[in-house]
Amino acid sequence: MSLTANDVERFEACRPRLAAIAYRLLGSAMEAEDAVQETFLRWQAADVDRVEVPEAWLTKVLTNLCLNQLASARARRETYVGQWLPEPLLAGDPMLGPADTAEQRESVSYAVLTLLERLSPNERAVYVLREAFDYPHREIAEILDITEAACQQIFHRAKKHVADGKARTEVDAAAARRIVEEFLAAAASGRTEPLVRLLTGDAVAVGDGGGKVPARAKAFEGAVAVAKFLRGLFKPGEAKRALLGGVPEVYAGTANGDPAVVAVVGGRVVGVMCLAVTAEGIAAVRSQVNPDKLDRATARWAVTDHGEPVFNSM
Repeated sequence: MSLTANDVERFEACRPRLAAIAYRLLGSAMEAEDAVQETFLRWQAADVDRVEVPEAWLTKVLTNLCLNQLASARARRETYVGQWLPEPLLAGDPMLGPADTAEQRESVSYAVLTLLERLSPNERAVYVLREAFDYPHREIAEILDITEAACQQIFHRAKKHVADGKARTEVDAAAARRIVEEFLAAAASGRTEPLVRLLTGDAVAVGDGGGKVPARAKAFEGAVAVAKFLRGLFKPGEAKRALLGGVPEVYAGTANGDPAVVAVVGGRVVGVMCLAVTAEGIAAVRSQVNPDKLDRATARWAVTDHGEPVFNSM
């Protein structure tokens, strides 16, 4: 069925929200875009004149597409090389979605996206729709074809699972830059002690290379182990430069609302290191270096003012 210009306009008005929902559900910007496009094809094939509330109809279609995708994604991730981490989104990316409340900002943090991987598809959908987009339980229940009581139970269970992770401390852009600069100064010092002071005692470090860039399959655990790993990571070396395709420029930025180290070679983002900051210190260092998950970050980088690099001596 062909769509009128008004039908297309109605879909496009919902596209940013659909993309933001899909990203939170899937942890992948590329897969989120595919889900939104498939939703458009479903819209194109539907008798849209009979759709009373386009946003509700489109959200239901998109959510169920994402739930199907999550089921297959779990099987794929069992054979994924090394650790799987979400695709990072740099500051200002529209796919980050609404950020008016602490709950909305928290829901797209790198730490929470990682924690959401532990939830069942239904738990993840209920948590995202309720916590990040403030959908009433009644509407979520209709989207998922469950009872409202079941929806509430699923939400409380999902929220508890997420809350069991370390509490994140919100920081503004200026504070994020100071945190990253202090972190980089400690990492580049060649000593472990300055890093240990910045980390929590049970800090962890994990990286996702996707089998294309070397990354340890098992996380580093404990402040000393993480500090030693970071000291070596930031130590200059010809082999490292050859692997990255040149000398990386290292910037202080934000990704998914978290302080982040952004490594760039020739305008291409080659790594995004997200720092999970708590009141006690940096609790986790999560590095995305899989080139397949950095294309959107590179595109965003090209159109933003990112200031001067903190250093370029890796």
